[in-house]
Amino acid sequence: MQWHGRSVRKETGGRIRYARSKRRNEIGSAPADSHIGEDRIKIVRTLGANQKVRVLRAQYANVANPKDGKTRRVIIDTVDQNTANPNFVRRNLLTKGAIIKTEIGEARIVSRPGQDGVINAVLIE
Repeated sequence: MQWHGRSVRKETGGRIRYARSKRRNEIGSAPADSHIGEDRIKIVRTLGANQKVRVLRAQYANVANPKDGKTRRVIIDTVDQNTANPNFVRRNLLTKGAIIKTEIGEARIVSRPGQDGVINAVLIE
């Protein structure tokens, strides 16, 4: 999501005139749109020369089982449900909160694939 700056209007309805324009670090970027497929990542430079790893495509997820406390790397079959947007289910987009179908059962994604560069999920009982 892009940052468009402060509102042009004050609370009173008056107009705010900016003294400067947007800086490079204030400009947003397009969403990663992480899909199911052969692993593909993208490294993005951020403020302070730090890096973010974006997952563009992923085949595996790290699924934790809360009952026995073990984590397994399993293959993602499909996206079953996504409260963020119902269209994401049709497009098989992986976002935080999405419920995915894996070989060991359904799991909820708890990481942010477009920000963290990894897909972590918790098994749903």
